[in-house]
Amino acid sequence: MGEKVDYKKTYKHIYLPKTTPTIIDVPKMPYLMISGKGDPNGEAFAEATGALYSLSYAVKMSYKSKFVPDGYYEYTVFPLEGVWDLIDKSKPTSDKENYQYTIMIRQPNFLTDELFAKFLELTKKKKPNPLLEKVSFNELTDGLCCQMLHIGSFDGEPESFAKMKSFCEINGYNRTSETHREIYLSDPRKTEAAKLKTVLRFSVQKR
Repeated sequence: MGEKVDYKKTYKHIYLPKTTPTIIDVPKMPYLMISGKGDPNGEAFAEATGALYSLSYAVKMSYKSKFVPDGYYEYTVFPLEGVWDLIDKSKPTSDKENYQYTIMIRQPNFLTDELFAKFLELTKKKKPNPLLEKVSFNELTDGLCCQMLHIGSFDGEPESFAKMKSFCEINGYNRTSETHREIYLSDPRKTEAAKLKTVLRFSVQKR
């Protein structure tokens, strides 16, 4: 199968930034994704996450199935990511019921629309989850962005975003969208809040 693709090594510049802000141009990538609203600590978010992971592992283990993709290569499953926004912009960010999101997991380049449909049906049979019906397979690009690694609780993210904003102002960049992306490098169920590692990213343009 050739050399294993590990996102922490092969795509280190995308997934393992420093704890200080930097500018990065993010290319187009294929994702499994699902959209939702409300508190990410709720059951709906957990079910959505479960749907993405079960389908992602079906793709990873496909070399053992009768649908072995052309060009299959061994790889590490990519981390969960989320693009976040507010439903009502007048409400504070502390109101988690006001969140709307699209969570996603990047997929290997060999996954096609046809294979996605096949693995989706297989996963529905092996690991039933009502939110599998809402999973889509699409390509996305963030383009030019500011990003940094945030270490600590999710509630402490505003401090890191403030550093990113200041960095952009000093270096001649404007933020182009109120949405932002988070990439979760730690499992919050197994990691204490102070040690959580999350990549923060928002789109920018040069002034």
